[in-house]
Amino acid sequence: MILGYNTNGLAHHDPVDAVELVKDVGYGAVAVTIDHHALRPHSRHLPIQLASLRQLFDEFRMRSVIETGARYLLDPRRKHEPTLVSPDMEARSRRVRFYEHAIDCAAALGSECVSLWSGVLHDGASEGVAMTRLTQGLECVLHYAGLGGVAVGFEPEPGMFIDTMARFEQLLDALGDDALRLTLDVGHLQCQGELPLTDYIRRWAPRLVNVHLDDARRGAHEHLMFGEGEIDFPAVFDALRAAGYTGCVNVELSRHSHVGPEAAQKAYALLSPLVFAEQ
Repeated sequence: MILGYNTNGLAHHDPVDAVELVKDVGYGAVAVTIDHHALRPHSRHLPIQLASLRQLFDEFRMRSVIETGARYLLDPRRKHEPTLVSPDMEARSRRVRFYEHAIDCAAALGSECVSLWSGVLHDGASEGVAMTRLTQGLECVLHYAGLGGVAVGFEPEPGMFIDTMARFEQLLDALGDDALRLTLDVGHLQCQGELPLTDYIRRWAPRLVNVHLDDARRGAHEHLMFGEGEIDFPAVFDALRAAGYTGCVNVELSRHSHVGPEAAQKAYALLSPLVFAEQ
């Protein structure tokens, strides 16, 4: 298990500076969120950023994943849009092309996975129609990822079409493709009352490819600093160890960029003893 930090909690930093900061704090992994300033599709800075990040990952021996949850990257007026459940086919295709870009970035950087989610269903489509949109998009993404040898981790997200682990299980049944892996956010489990967390970790460990860490309270989708919510993190890490999980566990404090360096240091101080307890 390797403790990492998500750059969506360092949104005011250049991505190279963010990786160097994270490494200096002590983290051994980084989750790079593609955003306006970081690995943006068609950016003239993209080749330089990829080369610089790959050099840092190799030099620092850091592991990485690619995250795709930037809020206004594809549409400056609508958060997270378009998605794989958007009503317009061309809009859904734009999201697929973005995920293909993320897969290309992961392959170039040697990242362990690309993490994604379903999106919010805004048009009131039926369950069957929405699931068909989603599975058709994921089939394209998984095919492209397979060609590049990149794993895809799906994250159930509160408020989205696939929001809970029960819904994720329904998606797997509808998709019928065992290649889809799981990005598990322990804060999402807590806020939605999917408890005890340790039972969900044990059950889904064989499909885990990425873990997000944030504290949370039941009933509120808010990424909190560790110790400000209700999660028993020693139990979470014990369950991950017992399940044999050896991947990245990435801190996701997406609302802490205004105090990014301090938040990264505080989170590391609180969590690193729990990770290094396995050594």
